[in-house]
Amino acid sequence: MTPIAPQLDITVIYFIYGLSFFTLGMAVAMEAGRIPILAEARILRPLAVFGILHGLHEWIELFMMPLAAQGILPPSAAFIRITLLTVSFASLFAYGVRAIHWPKRPPAADSLAGLIILIVYFSTLFLANMTPRLNPDTWANNADVLARYLIAVPGAFLAAAALRSQYRRWRDDYPPLAGCLNLTAGGFFVYGLSNLFVKTTAITISPYLTVDFFENSVGLPIQFFRSITAAIVAISLLRAIHLVEQKRRQQLISAQQERLDALNKLQNELEKRKKMRKELLRHTVIAQEEERKRIARELHDETSQALTANSLRMETLKTLIPENPVAYEIISRSQDLCRSMARGLHRLVHDLRPAQLDDLGLVPSLHYLTDEARRNNHLMINMKVTGDPQRIDSLVETVLFRITQEAITNIIRHAHTDHATIILDYTPQQVSLEIEDFGGGFANENIPIFGGGCGLAGMRERAESVDGDILIISQPDQGTKIEVVIPLPPASGGSTTDGR
Repeated sequence: MTPIAPQLDITVIYFIYGLSFFTLGMAVAMEAGRIPILAEARILRPLAVFGILHGLHEWIELFMMPLAAQGILPPSAAFIRITLLTVSFASLFAYGVRAIHWPKRPPAADSLAGLIILIVYFSTLFLANMTPRLNPDTWANNADVLARYLIAVPGAFLAAAALRSQYRRWRDDYPPLAGCLNLTAGGFFVYGLSNLFVKTTAITISPYLTVDFFENSVGLPIQFFRSITAAIVAISLLRAIHLVEQKRRQQLISAQQERLDALNKLQNELEKRKKMRKELLRHTVIAQEEERKRIARELHDETSQALTANSLRMETLKTLIPENPVAYEIISRSQDLCRSMARGLHRLVHDLRPAQLDDLGLVPSLHYLTDEARRNNHLMINMKVTGDPQRIDSLVETVLFRITQEAITNIIRHAHTDHATIILDYTPQQVSLEIEDFGGGFANENIPIFGGGCGLAGMRERAESVDGDILIISQPDQGTKIEVVIPLPPASGGSTTDGR
């Protein structure tokens, strides 16, 4: 029973040894693409290959031990084990070269370094006659020793140096990550030292650097310390990956928060500008109407009175020269001209600011506007008022009057029709206006949105100045419909008027 216990112990050691490196390789392979802080994903791929292949090597060696003891181990098994061992060490060497020179590494220098080290290794085996055909009994042990001396030791030291440089990079900015990287670097350094202890062969550099001497001196096999080193490397590197993932998430959350703050700031700025623009439009409309009032008042009070006074003087002049027919005719024509100018001036004053709008309200003003269109332009307009007509804010009434005025002008000039309808609807919450003609229409994409002094754009700006919405619908040969909806504040209701 005594020999069984050591065999059980070495089996457990080999299993843990292989499991540690295999777990390391799988974790790095899965997480490499998500940890750009450590290095780019392709830098860590050779390390993942090393962990997976080296873990498989240790498990294969574990299964080979009882077969070798019974003398039934096939020759190909040793070749497979040595191949896995050397390729895994070459991957570790390539990782060291790749990481130690990053980011100033020449293109493909790591792959070339791994290939060269394998060529040198197999060339050495061939030149030293350490091949399965020439030395079937000793070639495997010699190949194992040469792989550790030539590839594993420098590869582990290069990996330790690369991780140490990463430690210095993050020492001040992220101490927990730097500590894990430093522990991983130490683990690879110790692992490189442990590979100096090899099997006793013809190429062993010292009798004191053998696995037998180490076990006799320490009382434990070298594989025990390698498994502990592998566990330390795996745990510390996985911890580093976890810390980097946490930092990456924090950076992502911070970036998202900054983007959200920027969007909120932009939205607030847009809302502020929108309010400023609406207020500017409101003041512009008010200023325009005030200027119209002033001009209309001056024309009515001064120019119109001057024309009336001039006509009366001409009438007096006619009584003074009845005997002169030529002069009498000239004065009569001048009187007619004054009357014509007075009528035109009256229409101009009404267009600038109809007295009905200020005195009687919106509904009578729209009726007057439609009656004028019927009388002067033979436009058949059917006007309908629904709801409860009432006096509302004077600016809202002015906006609806001007939109209707502009719409009728457009119908007369551009629609090529003599039929139109106007529907004005009052509710406690809003007042809506719908103007529809049955003329030629136009394509919707040609509707102007803002500015330019265009009629439709002016309608839109006037509606927006009182928080209203306007919808312009038109298609070629299908007429045009303009819908305006303006909300009413709760206190906007006033005295009710009749339809006219």
